[in-house]
Amino acid sequence: MSRSGAIETRHTRFLNAVYARLARRQAAVRGFVSQPEPRTIGSIARGRQLIAGNFLFAGYLIDSPNAALWDLPAPNPAFDAERHGFGWLDDLAAVGDMAARERGQAWLWGWIAAHGNGQGPGWRPDLVGRRLIRWINHAIFLLRGQDSGASDAFFRALARQTWFLSKRWPGAAPGLRRFEALTGLIYAGLSLEGTESLADPAVRALARECERQIDAEGGLPTRNPEELLEVFALLNWAADALHHAGRSVAPAHAAAIRRIAPTLRTLRHADGGLPRFHGGGRGTEGRLEAALAASHVKPHHSDGLAMGFARLSARRTSVIVDAAPPPTGTASFNAHASALAFELTSGRRPLIVNCGSGASFGADWRRAGRATPSHSTLCLAGYSSARLADPDRETGLQALVDGPRHVPIELTEGADGMRFHGGHDGYARHFGLTHVRALDLGIDGRQLTGEDMLLAMEPGEKRLFDQAMDRSRLVGLDFDIRLHVHPEVDLTLDLGGAAVSMVLRSGEIWVFRHDGQCGLSLAPSVYLEQGRLKPRATTQIVLSGRVTSYATRLRWSLSKAHETDDAVRDLARDEVMTAR
Repeated sequence: MSRSGAIETRHTRFLNAVYARLARRQAAVRGFVSQPEPRTIGSIARGRQLIAGNFLFAGYLIDSPNAALWDLPAPNPAFDAERHGFGWLDDLAAVGDMAARERGQAWLWGWIAAHGNGQGPGWRPDLVGRRLIRWINHAIFLLRGQDSGASDAFFRALARQTWFLSKRWPGAAPGLRRFEALTGLIYAGLSLEGTESLADPAVRALARECERQIDAEGGLPTRNPEELLEVFALLNWAADALHHAGRSVAPAHAAAIRRIAPTLRTLRHADGGLPRFHGGGRGTEGRLEAALAASHVKPHHSDGLAMGFARLSARRTSVIVDAAPPPTGTASFNAHASALAFELTSGRRPLIVNCGSGASFGADWRRAGRATPSHSTLCLAGYSSARLADPDRETGLQALVDGPRHVPIELTEGADGMRFHGGHDGYARHFGLTHVRALDLGIDGRQLTGEDMLLAMEPGEKRLFDQAMDRSRLVGLDFDIRLHVHPEVDLTLDLGGAAVSMVLRSGEIWVFRHDGQCGLSLAPSVYLEQGRLKPRATTQIVLSGRVTSYATRLRWSLSKAHETDDAVRDLARDEVMTAR
């Protein structure tokens, strides 16, 4: 998930710089009162890459074995944000050997020397909160073998950043950034001597943000599943720090954790990953399970929709559908035109996916990833179901506008499986057509049957459709139903082009068929994945047709081949390296 899409105005940056310099006046703290146990999870593979001098941040790789981290030129602000947030410290701590400790110590005290007096781009409330959490989490790892001078510099830098956060957390944009800032302030206030008085205001502020940002169903305004996981983890860490310090958790804080847990369980695919919608990724491996376990919320799923997503599941097959209007306003700066798009995972293997967020690959990929053709849904006449507004003058960010206003859905469960039926009016204002999609997942999880319809139902909609037909000289409106396939799936056109066989790395075989009303083809696609140097090439199944009447209906199916067992022993190893 990209964290670079939140609002930061010139006025905000100015105040951050002022308070960063004022923080120099703060005296050093003497030590820790209470130190929370490390909760952040790192990657051993990424840690070893860092030790070898391979710096991969925000999709950019700099190979410089002998360079200091802070001497590297930053190719863009997102690169700077990742290194100043110190998330890489989790990866070094995961390795945990002498070489990892020496790197971590050199880079931390290098940051203090270069930026500890208030200089540089790292003095932003969310980054300071993120950094404080890592410094406190890994303090024993970092301070081992250091002399008193280094220790004094460490605690002086902690005191300055804690004071800065106490003044500037309101400057963090609502949502993930503010949760990061407040959690960092709570961590520091409870852990450092002499800063206890800063904890209580932060605890109250965090409770208010829980009430404002976490809705009654346990969702966020952005509808970004990975962002919800990040917020959930922060709330767990803050609650754990309070318990460790013998303090109570505010009722609103505890209630938010209880609301979010079932929502995330509903959004969890069969393989434990999250669906890639509205700027979010699948989440760091193991992060979701660890967060759910740490919450101590009894397992259960949300009834009906979870943050606007519908879930169909049977055996080891999961289908998650975007079944609500897209976010609006500032919450839509990372939102996608993904109405009625779905993802399907079988066992440990994603099969049908969305392209994902291209934010780490630049502005062009970011725009492309937000468009409807980058999702496993229907696209009409080359248009997306929602459009991007002009860039904001100050932030350069683009809101999602003209999206579906009405997305009625029905989710039912019967003796033969689960059924989703929904529609959206994202094309009605321009073409008079409503997209309706029905998905049926069999009780054994072996078959998903789909039906897509384009309907002009009301007299006004029929007039708009007639006008669109006139503009096309009565040829009709082209449409495509796209199913993007995960890059680790091998595809083959079968039966003279009437079906597609899909072989997963587990050995499972799925077959795509359709009713013959459309043209079937395989086309290039991309899988946009944060942490890689470039998009991964993959393939999409495309059903192409033309609308010429008030009602158009297409049927298709995804089913396991008869020779595929119900239970497949999946021993194929996943890729370890991400810098490809």
